[in-house]
Amino acid sequence: MFPGLGFLILGSYVKGFLLIISAMIVNVMSHLNQGFLYGLTGQFEMAKQVLDTRWLLLYIPLELFAIWSSYQLTVDLNKYALLATREDSAIIPFKVASFEIGFMDKRNPWIAVAWSLLMPGLGHLYTHRIPTSFYLLTWWVGTAYLAYFLPAVHMTLAGDFARTIAEIKPEWFLFLVPIYPYSMYDCYVNTVEYNKLFDQEQSRFLIDNYQNPRFPMPIES
Repeated sequence: MFPGLGFLILGSYVKGFLLIISAMIVNVMSHLNQGFLYGLTGQFEMAKQVLDTRWLLLYIPLELFAIWSSYQLTVDLNKYALLATREDSAIIPFKVASFEIGFMDKRNPWIAVAWSLLMPGLGHLYTHRIPTSFYLLTWWVGTAYLAYFLPAVHMTLAGDFARTIAEIKPEWFLFLVPIYPYSMYDCYVNTVEYNKLFDQEQSRFLIDNYQNPRFPMPIES
C-alpha cells in the first residue's frame, strides 16, 4: 500500500522510516497523488500535465525494493521464529528500559482496532509498540493538518459539501488512505500474537516453577 509499511510490521524501523520518508518526498515532488486522482476521475490529460517525470520514475525502484526486501525479511524472520519455537527459547515477560517499562499482558485486539480507527497510532500505543505508535501519530497529525482533513470533516458534518471539496487538499489527503487500514490490521495482528506469546510464557513459567500434578507422591505406609 505504501513503501516502508511492511518493514514497520516486521519491527525494522530504520528501513521502514527511511522508505516512507523517501516515498513521501518523491510523491510530493512528482505530484503522484494528484496524477492518481486525475487518472481515477478520467482526466488523463490533466494527469499528464501535472506529473513530473523527473521525480516520478524514482518511485518505481522504491516500491519494488520495499516489496522484495520486506518479503525476504519476512521469510528469514519466520525461520528464526520456527527455530526459537523448536528450541523452546526463553521469553522475557518484563523489561525496564530507559524510555519505558515493557511487560507482557493480554489485551483485547478489537479495542486496539477501535483506538486505531479513532486515531492511527493509538492502537499501537495500547499494545506498547512505541516506535510505530510515535511515527503513525506524527504522520497522521502532520498529513491531516496539511490536507485540511479535520476542517473538511467538520464542514461535512455541517452539510457544507461544496466548501469541503474546495478546502480539502487531495494531494495530501491520499496519504491518509494507507494509514488507516495498515494501523488497524497491524495492531490487531500484533495483539493476537502477543496474547499467544503471553500464554506460552505463562505455560512455561508454570512448568518450570510448579510440580507436575501427575507426580507420584510418596505415601507413608
